[in-house]
Amino acid sequence: MIVRKNMGRGKTLLMLLMVLGFLFATYNFVSLIIEHKAGGLLEPFDKKVMESTSSNLKYHVALTATDAAYSQWQCRIMYYWYKKVKDMPGSDMGKFTRILHSGKADQLMDEIPTFVVDPLPEGLDRGYIVLNRPWAFVQWLEKADIEEEYILMAEPDHIFVNPLPNLAHGSQPAGYPFFYIKPVENEKLIRKFYPEDKGPVTDVDPIGNSPVIIQKSLMEEIAPTWVNISLRMKDDQETDKAFGWVLEMYAYAVASALHGVKHILRKDFMLQPPWDLHVGKKFIIHYTYGCDYNLKGQLTYGKIGEWRFDKRSYLLGPPPKNLSLPPPGVPKSVVRLVKMVNEATANIPEWDSLNRKS
Repeated sequence: MIVRKNMGRGKTLLMLLMVLGFLFATYNFVSLIIEHKAGGLLEPFDKKVMESTSSNLKYHVALTATDAAYSQWQCRIMYYWYKKVKDMPGSDMGKFTRILHSGKADQLMDEIPTFVVDPLPEGLDRGYIVLNRPWAFVQWLEKADIEEEYILMAEPDHIFVNPLPNLAHGSQPAGYPFFYIKPVENEKLIRKFYPEDKGPVTDVDPIGNSPVIIQKSLMEEIAPTWVNISLRMKDDQETDKAFGWVLEMYAYAVASALHGVKHILRKDFMLQPPWDLHVGKKFIIHYTYGCDYNLKGQLTYGKIGEWRFDKRSYLLGPPPKNLSLPPPGVPKSVVRLVKMVNEATANIPEWDSLNRKS
């Protein structure tokens, strides 16, 4: 059953509960161990389109978040750098919204433009908190007054390292190709949600919802399907076990394909230290991976290094100001990341206290 945009919130919640009321199994988090392979990302599929994607149309920066301290400090750093690059030459950034899906206001309401939405009904996410992301977008798109024609779906652990233009091309959105999103290699599972009569499995892009720049009207069509595919995947034990923490990313890719949407694949959309060594002309630093090095500057991934920066070290409160810089020999991307974090924490008021949980 598809959740439709024009339904009232109460009715929509009731329908979700009716359809999915049998989802009672406890969610077991399945870690996906990823080995980065050089050259594993896809090349942009149309060079001419790539050269013509620059647009004067503004996009609205939207990120989903919770009120947890871990989410809050990342949002504060992200918003700091948004404000720094928003009006730089080459930027098509419009306004900014933190879509807070905790269901209630938090202590950052006056600092960051925020729109509060409801989480999924209790028990539906089964500990997989990002399952609330598509439902948050459905509510925001339905209720918010969004001036821009385009939307950038972003995440708290994104830092704008260069001014970001509108990479979409008309009705064709732009997304980042993740090396670990492999629809073709998971065709058996994908076909449960994207039947053969819909088209080849290659129609499902190797992406997640973030970062993606997409027309608002198109996102309004995709978002309800994204909710339903996410919940169906979560309910399918085989799919849940196989996709683990990237299940919601696969769900967006499938939902987009069901609507006949293909994304422009932009490898320069973002970089992910420590695997990507240089910033260059890329636009977003995504610091999802731990950066562990010995004092010789050698990567010790999977083993805590003598020097490290890992966002998961700060689950209960923000990292301290003036983090130590990496030892000599560490890639420039990691050095740049730490310097940008340090600049933000040095300039954000009440950094050490505001978003700590009491």
